Amino acid sequence: MPEIWLNYGPTDVVLDIKAENLDQKIELDTPVLDDAQISEKLDGLDITKPLTLVTLNYTTAIQKTLSIIFTKCAEKSVPRPKIFADKQIMNLVRANLPPESQVLAFEGIENVDSNLVFVGEMEFDGLFGFDTISTRLLRRFGKDQMLTAYEKRQGNLPNSGKETQSIEVAKSFASTFEISAIELVANHKGIADISIGHPSNTISISKTMTGFTKSIEKHRTLLISTGKDASNDTLGRSLGSLWNCFSVIRDEGLAILLGECRAGIGSEAIRQFIEGRMSVERLQKPAKYVDGMEDLLYLSEIQKKLQIGLVSVLPEFYTKKLSMISFDGVKETLEYVLKHQGARQKVSIVPDGARILLAPN
Repeated sequence: MPEIWLNYGPTDVVLDIKAENLDQKIELDTPVLDDAQISEKLDGLDITKPLTLVTLNYTTAIQKTLSIIFTKCAEKSVPRPKIFADKQIMNLVRANLPPESQVLAFEGIENVDSNLVFVGEMEFDGLFGFDTISTRLLRRFGKDQMLTAYEKRQGNLPNSGKETQSIEVAKSFASTFEISAIELVANHKGIADISIGHPSNTISISKTMTGFTKSIEKHRTLLISTGKDASNDTLGRSLGSLWNCFSVIRDEGLAILLGECRAGIGSEAIRQFIEGRMSVERLQKPAKYVDGMEDLLYLSEIQKKLQIGLVSVLPEFYTKKLSMISFDGVKETLEYVLKHQGARQKVSIVPDGARILLAPN
């Protein structure tokens, strides 16, 4: 019996599945940089001048990058940079740095100076095509321009991994700030690419992410793990992995998303929908942008053709409101599939859904 480990929050859980029920474990075999190559690329950062590093998301790749920068500072006998981070991830950042490291809460970008260097790992994004430092800055600090980005969407389905007009809004917003960025592309094996410069330019590293695409036959059932805690701490974040994979599921098929969501919904639009304060009709031409509108729109469109299940700690009340099938654990998902689709049904597994883009043959 194959034993497959899948990420679920800060831990991994095992899926015991009979060989005759396992169709395909869908992964990428892409090259990654070794430590010497990573260090060489980071030589593009001038650590001899005062630096303040800011991270708005936190992953293993970001942790490794910060550690290498600190090592370089020690080798050149220059002061370590201060670190700013979102309040939610401050303890994570601090735990993996030297004890005397200074990690402060990042409050805003109003009084920004040229010493600020944002560090972020790129992912796919349904609205922008790619989730980058520029798009994170726009979502967090340019809410008045998010309606424009939303209005420029291409249809009512996700456009993950594609060049979109919406991302031009993010690039334009980021260009108004005199800041720098370290943009990373990574997968479960390690860091695949690094770009250093202004965030409106480091976005070009997305060309490396286009290599994370895999074409496969359509499947009836797909079990999708996001691959890392940073991509499933909320429902809003978890859904990104579904947007990357939904196109390879047959009509009337089943997508089961493995996302702990310990930080809750993470989308104001989805929250308002659950509470009865947001309608699907309002999503077409809204007068005001509400955070997560695009995810609610994509979910409603995809559910016209697919069933969606969710393994999470969210109350079943929420998942029922969203017309999702709620599961308490990964074992229960397999039992459900075999009961409803037959004992010989084959299930395909996506272990790193946040960092793979699936396309139908």
